[in-house]
Amino acid sequence: MKGTWSEPSAVAVWLGERPAEYAPRFAAGAYRDPGRLVTLLASAGERLAAGGDISLGFSLEQPAFLSVALVGCGPHRALPDLPCPFGR
Repeated sequence: MKGTWSEPSAVAVWLGERPAEYAPRFAAGAYRDPGRLVTLLASAGERLAAGGDISLGFSLEQPAFLSVALVGCGPHRALPDLPCPFGR
């Protein structure tokens, strides 16, 4: 676990930095396209705002895989009674 955020903008910054950090190592050149990354992050932000979770995965140069997951807090779209991590 890398952190918790109360502001969506802070989450968006953190989420955007992860793929950007690893982009030179993406196995598929199409994933290095900045426009594709912008679209992916916009979609992720919409899912979080709607009470969903985010799970992204990227194949990197062998033998590595980048996995990034975010769990949204209160209320969660699918499980509205599920409490937030750390009692938030």
